[in-house]
Amino acid sequence: MNLTWLIETLWVRPVEGSLTDVVVTAAWRCNGTDGQYTGSVYATVSFTPPDPSEFIQYQDLTQAEVLNWVWTNGVDKDSAEAAVVQQINNQINPPIITPPLPWGAGGIDASTLTAPPKPVVVANDEPVAP
Repeated sequence: MNLTWLIETLWVRPVEGSLTDVVVTAAWRCNGTDGQYTGSVYATVSFTPPDPSEFIQYQDLTQAEVLNWVWTNGVDKDSAEAAVVQQINNQINPPIITPPLPWGAGGIDASTLTAPPKPVVVANDEPVAP
């Protein structure tokens, strides 16, 4: 099984104090493939303003750096990957299937059917006779 992570979109605040082009939110995705089967998890995560001494200029960011921000800001990498793996496993071995109906195609003539009697509704304050 092959798992890959990517950043799809970055939302940037043009000015944040003395900083420019500050990433405030990232859209991330974890994809998985196993032969013909695929799975994917997608979400966004927001970031607090960076410490100016640790600020990385927007043009100098790498996808790996932003992914590290994603994981250190609340996204559980292992859980996301496990969800993708489970999606793929459910395609390979479906937990619920839709087999053919045991009686074949076609309907039943409505004139041959009788519905069960409707239940009798009794108010809460009325006694019920046995």
